[in-house]
Amino acid sequence: MTEPLPDVRNFRLSPEVVAPLRKRLQYVALQTIDAITAEVPAYADPFAGELGPKIERAVMAALGTFLQLVSRAAGPDPQSPLGPALEGAYALGRGEARNGRSLDALLAAYRVGARVSWHELASISLSTGQPAATIAHFAELVFAYIDQLSAASVAGHADELASSGRARLRHLEQLTQALLAGEPEHTIVAAARRADWSPPRTLTAVLVPEHTARTVVDLLDRRTLELYEAGPGAPDFAVLLVPDASREALLGLLRGQPAVVGPARPWLLVKASYDRAVRTLRMPGVTVRTVVDTEDHLAALVLTADAPALADLRARVLAPLSDAPEESAAKLVETLRSWLRHQGRREEVAAELFVHPQTVRYRMTRLRELYGDRLTDPEWTTALIIALAVRDPR
Repeated sequence: MTEPLPDVRNFRLSPEVVAPLRKRLQYVALQTIDAITAEVPAYADPFAGELGPKIERAVMAALGTFLQLVSRAAGPDPQSPLGPALEGAYALGRGEARNGRSLDALLAAYRVGARVSWHELASISLSTGQPAATIAHFAELVFAYIDQLSAASVAGHADELASSGRARLRHLEQLTQALLAGEPEHTIVAAARRADWSPPRTLTAVLVPEHTARTVVDLLDRRTLELYEAGPGAPDFAVLLVPDASREALLGLLRGQPAVVGPARPWLLVKASYDRAVRTLRMPGVTVRTVVDTEDHLAALVLTADAPALADLRARVLAPLSDAPEESAAKLVETLRSWLRHQGRREEVAAELFVHPQTVRYRMTRLRELYGDRLTDPEWTTALIIALAVRDPR
């Protein structure tokens, strides 16, 4: 295992060693730049363009800082020149991340710069008669210095990625909130642009318990939008907006997962998919132990779209039973519902209610007495079918 390089701040060179190096500093910088240009293609254009003079000055400043660092007097020095050099290297790392580049080119440039500058500085030292031990010691300092600059750039690159990642997550969350709130198109489009998110053709809202959301999202398209507080209509649920999903494939991916899947809608109108998923979640009798497809509940969703109207309709069509004892009325309502569902087939009604066919006959006789001709009136039977299609949620 390679031993770590020493901290350059702990080493000193005599002024006699450093003086000739300072005189040839510009030459060493130019040689370093030429080598980096030739060996690290990513930096060829920046060096050749308008940034060339600035980069040359930066390389000279880095080498000058190094010579200043290793030639200053021993002892504590709060004004150490290494601080600004490390800050500059840190800023370089952040800049590479902001421009969407990895650190490969920058670290390669550091390696080439260390090799070439050491070669040139060592040649100068040899020409001035410095002993081999001093030159070997000097090599240690050069590579320690470059190692510290590289570490600072790595830290800057990582911090920028973390910072920009957090910022993008915030923008994605704001986009999701705008979509679910039904904000105007120009607001949503601007939010998508800020989040660097390419709009799909459709989005499908999926509600999942918050504790399973991260597991579920790993199964889905990487462009899926996430919001871990779905809102007051779905406490303890997260909402996922899945782009361009084939319904069959999506239901297959979610099989076995507790989830409510809304319909696919044009991406700007995904609030309608979310609203339907929330309404399905809140319907009586719906339990989310595995995937729930809102398409399987369309009739109930339609019937419960206006709950007060449905309650008024129930009260109207069940008015003939108002004088019957509560228990008796409940049995008559269940029999009437089953009779309508099975189109009057007595045997099937009896099987569904677990009673004798004669019981069904008796109850239907009683219902005909209470309703009279209304049980054969198409308008009344339609109203009864609608009113009794879902059980009274009370």
